Amino acid sequence: MAEIQRLMVDGQLPPVSHYCHVVRAGNLVWVSGSVGVRPDGSIPEDAGEQMEVALANIDACLRAAGAGPEHVVKVNVYLTDINDRARVNPPRQRYFGQHRPASTLVAVSALVLPGLKVEIEVTAAVSREAGSDGPPGQVVTF
Repeated sequence: MAEIQRLMVDGQLPPVSHYCHVVRAGNLVWVSGSVGVRPDGSIPEDAGEQMEVALANIDACLRAAGAGPEHVVKVNVYLTDINDRARVNPPRQRYFGQHRPASTLVAVSALVLPGLKVEIEVTAAVSREAGSDGPPGQVVTF
């Protein structure tokens, strides 16, 4: 059985419930939902700016688990206004570049804090298990 690592990542919004920022089991990585709250606690008004902040948080969590955007296989995005899709897509395209993960977009009535418009969670796959020899960073082919 794969070792399960549960990571709390410095600089991330403290959990508002009973969870950690990242879980890694073997070569799979799950990043909890990330929102657009800056380190100083402020929330940008624009959904696109919130997406930029949320993706920076996702990136920090992925890196803590030995992964990066090229390892993301699935993305779930939650928007409080589905019309903000056009605002969150450009930051997403810049972050993932040529790596196009499977994706789900869902409109929701609200997120955990007032003023939040977007939340994103990801699942990634890396080519080695935690603690094995060799560098992380190779894409897994299934």
